Amino acid sequence: MEKVKRPSKLLFATEMGRAMIGLGNYVASMPLFNTAPKGDGHPVLVLPGFGATDASTVPLRHFLEKQNFTPYKWQLGRNLGGVDFLEDVILRAHDIAYQSGQKLSLVGWSLGGVYAREVARRHPHIIRQVITLGSPFQHVGHGNNIKWIYEFVTQNEIETMDPQLIADMRHSPPVPTTAIYTKGDGVVSWRCCIELEEDHQTQNIEVSGSHCGLGHNPVVLFCIADRLAQPEAYWRKFKPNRIQQYLHKDLRLHIG
Repeated sequence: MEKVKRPSKLLFATEMGRAMIGLGNYVASMPLFNTAPKGDGHPVLVLPGFGATDASTVPLRHFLEKQNFTPYKWQLGRNLGGVDFLEDVILRAHDIAYQSGQKLSLVGWSLGGVYAREVARRHPHIIRQVITLGSPFQHVGHGNNIKWIYEFVTQNEIETMDPQLIADMRHSPPVPTTAIYTKGDGVVSWRCCIELEEDHQTQNIEVSGSHCGLGHNPVVLFCIADRLAQPEAYWRKFKPNRIQQYLHKDLRLHIG
């Protein structure tokens, strides 16, 4: 994949402000959440982004619980990146699958989505589906505004990562996978967050909003509920229903 430009400084500078506005939209939309699809109670492991903790996913997990899913924290503290965290997420996923006796779905925000795809690639027998939110799986080494933060925190340059691991990230896992992204992303380039080619069990969904607001964006929540509510082994691509079209006119699908 050719290198892509990172998002503009303006988009990056306004990320937190736009995310706070999005949080207000989340609160205002709560009365409408009962129109979202209901789940079958199956487990959903929610993975936070780089530098974030389970606190960042509270609104998302609250929504999932209200929609009759069983959300789980990742319980690994602050996501500081690295392969060690991936191994811990794999163990966490196996524990949940064993305790519940069911396959689990993975919802990963930003770097959390990169982990989610890799867990599903390595252990597809315990994963029902994967949903990523602004996750730069096409390349974690460029096209973003936080590379220097990652390298400062981890004391490792991204370029030193295993090139085979980076190459593998670009290939979708062998389970139904949905990549939700926004062209208003000020943290990572949206071009790094999409499948280059969709197939019968992969789809890109474009929404409006900020990177830091994806986890509480009402449009995103409706999409997640729709994806997770599908019967196991009966995954179909997302098409907004009439209610969602009326409530969320900014919803767009990106094909290919």
